[in-house]
Amino acid sequence: MRQQSVQDLAILGLLTALVAVATMAITVPVPATEGFIHMGDSMIFLAAILFGKRKGAIAAGAGSALADVLLGYTHWAIPTLIIKGLMGYMVGAIANQENEEVMNTRNIASLIVGALWMVGGYFVAGGLMKGSFAISLVSVPANLIQGIGGAILFVPIGVALKRTKYFQKYILK
Repeated sequence: MRQQSVQDLAILGLLTALVAVATMAITVPVPATEGFIHMGDSMIFLAAILFGKRKGAIAAGAGSALADVLLGYTHWAIPTLIIKGLMGYMVGAIANQENEEVMNTRNIASLIVGALWMVGGYFVAGGLMKGSFAISLVSVPANLIQGIGGAILFVPIGVALKRTKYFQKYILK
């Protein structure tokens, strides 16, 4: 196996674990939706914006679905895999990984699109799973808080990591 392939696999495994752990570390239950608010979206934004759409999609989908299974939300694992995987892909596809500044127009747009996709995705999935889009509408405010909170939390972490010289050689490889 090539050195680059091993390195890519290791980074992908670490990013996936980072998403899962951040999702599980602090959870705020939302009884009305049978879900929870968490910090995992910040790590999805980190994976996608700094490492690109492929790694962002895999880490987001697999890490978030793994957290759902481990936390007992197994009924959400497949929708989460799809919603968060596409979220990571879209954020990474929109983001500008080559810009030295983490907070540039494309990256801000990717945060907004990613958060809105997540809110809309869980609204539709919840409506289909519960058989009522009116009930699913209750999840929108909590998911907005989660998406906005994840974007805000990502900013200082992303800025700090992008500035390190050691980290630079691993971005988008």
